[in-house]
Amino acid sequence: MVALAAAQRSRADILTGAIARIAQLWGLSNAKLGTVLGVSMATASRLRSGQARLDPASKSFEAGQFLLRLFRSLDALLGSDDTAARQWLATDNLDLGGKPIERIDTMRGLIEVCDYVDFYRARV
Repeated sequence: MVALAAAQRSRADILTGAIARIAQLWGLSNAKLGTVLGVSMATASRLRSGQARLDPASKSFEAGQFLLRLFRSLDALLGSDDTAARQWLATDNLDLGGKPIERIDTMRGLIEVCDYVDFYRARV
């Protein structure tokens, strides 16, 4: 039981740290990060500063996993070019019906953008 709690805490720490780094690299504000994760701006701020962590049983943890998936896929596709990733996210995409950065505000949009990038990456 103690080992399970420690493993979940470790998963939460790792994902929360990764999300904070993604937010920094992509220039996401606390408000934007909160919207993507489904948490308040204050909670997003605490996540970024290490004062809080995502709960593995929450929807925000699931959203964080998808955000990490999107980051890793774009990172692989664009050769670790964070500037190119930010530009891609901010550019209108006809296939997605808008800017990817705006589409990731909902769980459905986040999943669609992840699937789109993964599909494109599989073709390359």
